[in-house]
Amino acid sequence: MNYIIVVAGGKGLRMGGEIPKQFQMLNGLPILMLTLENVHRAVPSASIILVLPKDQQSYWNELCREYNFDMPFSLADGGETRFHSVKNGLSLVPDGEKGVVAVHDGVRPFVSEHVFQDCMEQAAVCRAVIPVVEVVETLRHIVPEGSVTEPRGEYRLVQTPQVFDIDLLKKGYSQPYLPSFTDDASVVEAMGYPVKLILGNRENIKITTPFDKIIGEVLASQVCSI
Repeated sequence: MNYIIVVAGGKGLRMGGEIPKQFQMLNGLPILMLTLENVHRAVPSASIILVLPKDQQSYWNELCREYNFDMPFSLADGGETRFHSVKNGLSLVPDGEKGVVAVHDGVRPFVSEHVFQDCMEQAAVCRAVIPVVEVVETLRHIVPEGSVTEPRGEYRLVQTPQVFDIDLLKKGYSQPYLPSFTDDASVVEAMGYPVKLILGNRENIKITTPFDKIIGEVLASQVCSI
């Protein structure tokens, strides 16, 4: 059995307003619903686990009733950090289950079906896969003396879904939390396991600021699928 953990634990402070970013509207629907619809369309056979802060779950349930959103999913409580949220979601995956598990940001509604499927298929072979895109702007590294230019060809921007063998990711999240665990790949790499990079899609933005939302409105209005 394969699983998809959708993490939506943010408070949306950078987005502004009182409504958390995952619940803000995009093309007539809450962003989180667009994301869930997209991942379900990409991998309809996978079991979806949604991770939400406990104090947001009643509001989410109201939205599901309002928009007749009846997609099947399991619900897990959000944690203090992203690490703890993913760990809570993983606890709903039975121990000893065979397959892969994807972890995807709830505010990334535009991952392409091809990228999602490619990550799932390749993780079944190499056990750890993440999508990335090239850096297109010049990078500068801030140092005590000022700043220096970095060769952008040596860097990549990381996206989700990050997909892993179930047993591998469970072992990773059995480790004590470290501040350096900023994503799932960093958790797995801490055990010394290599992570494969594959090409993501540029449209797979993470909607965290008002500017991101403007871009998202344009993407959501396109007739053709990404």
